[in-house]
Amino acid sequence: MSHHDIRAARGGRAGLALAVITAAIVTLPAKAAELSVPAPPQQQPILLEGGTVHTVSGASIEQGRLLFDQGRIVAVVGPDEALELPEGTQRIDLEGRHVYPGLISANTVLGLVEIDTVRGTVDIAETGVMNPNVRAEVAVNPASELFGVTRAAGILTVLTVPQAGRNGLLGGRSAMLRLDGWTWEDMTLQSGVGMHVFWPTERGVGFGAVGVDSPEARRRAAEARVDQLDEFFARARAYRDARAADPNQPLDLRLEALVPVLAREMPLVVHADELRQIEAALNFVERHELRLVLVGGYDAWRLTDRLREIDAAVIVSTVHRLPLRRHEPYDTPFVLAHRLHEAGIPFAIARVATTFASAHERNLPFEAATAAAFGLPPEEALRAITLYPAKIFGVDDRIGALAPGLQATLIVTDGNPLEVTTQIERAWIDGREIDLASRHTRLYERYWQRYEQLETSSR
Repeated sequence: MSHHDIRAARGGRAGLALAVITAAIVTLPAKAAELSVPAPPQQQPILLEGGTVHTVSGASIEQGRLLFDQGRIVAVVGPDEALELPEGTQRIDLEGRHVYPGLISANTVLGLVEIDTVRGTVDIAETGVMNPNVRAEVAVNPASELFGVTRAAGILTVLTVPQAGRNGLLGGRSAMLRLDGWTWEDMTLQSGVGMHVFWPTERGVGFGAVGVDSPEARRRAAEARVDQLDEFFARARAYRDARAADPNQPLDLRLEALVPVLAREMPLVVHADELRQIEAALNFVERHELRLVLVGGYDAWRLTDRLREIDAAVIVSTVHRLPLRRHEPYDTPFVLAHRLHEAGIPFAIARVATTFASAHERNLPFEAATAAAFGLPPEEALRAITLYPAKIFGVDDRIGALAPGLQATLIVTDGNPLEVTTQIERAWIDGREIDLASRHTRLYERYWQRYEQLETSSR
């Protein structure tokens, strides 16, 4: 980045100085930054015993025992059930503690951004309108400081989503990531989880706005962009049929990326909030016979019958937001998850995927807690950030609950993870115990020592 670019991005001499400082922080050597080392594979069987095991998919077990080996859960049993332990099993007493599946954040840009005000660390979107061939995982920075902060909140798996940019529609394919690993290949739990479309809005301002003034002109502009999507998907279908008839047809990577979507093997993940947006998206997926996952979904409760008809799911993103319209009650976004639950719509709770929000992904449990405070049953709030996102994105055979055969991706806490006062004490990803230290804990230790030094010298 040139000095001219930095001045434009940051504004004046003070901005230049701040940009240089933050860039220096980003490029610190590993030793100075004290980067955590990814955990090695599980070395021996581990038995967690004496605590309350919250399976999420079934009943909680007091004084439960959970055995895992080679990265997978072997058994989850009560205190009186027979359990044969393999030779060399490490036994960990968790009396008074709780065991939960690792939390899942289902809408982030984690790994694609480090410092949102330093352009060189932001890689969330490609240029152009249609980028279905984009794969989010290949751009992930495995050494991101934000991973440690997020893990410390019990969030062990995230869906990293490529964005569409200012004028884009198709952002590309998201990936489900483990928050530990040396490389993006190590971290990728599942690639090609969903194809993300950022639906055009008729608002005059804000993200996704079409940039014209009158309501009628905005409506026509939004419809024109939907026509672009229709034409692009029609091209993809023709391309698929041509390749099926003659495999020697030239390969088109952009159109090829849409083939699993057309075959309903991959969902179309539509980012939309407003009623007219959601109605248009529903019409689109019905025309093209696609699977739909709706992200945002502020007005989804108004269209539950149609959502149910096509078996669509909703990722509520986000609970902590203001009402979309001035006349609406303050708690409209807080009760959305409860309304979807009552209507029988599959849903999960996530945060908004922005460069600013990525540094605060640790607040995900409290989004679910707010939904619970406004009507959603607490057990459903917990499932909304564990089992339900795993089901929606097809990885519930590996993560999201505590049951034999699933991966040992779990946390140990001193209370309910939806409570602000709860501490995450230990965590495992695929049976590998994870270091929960982060930039936050290192800063805490640094300045606590400074405080103790000052206190000692003042005596």
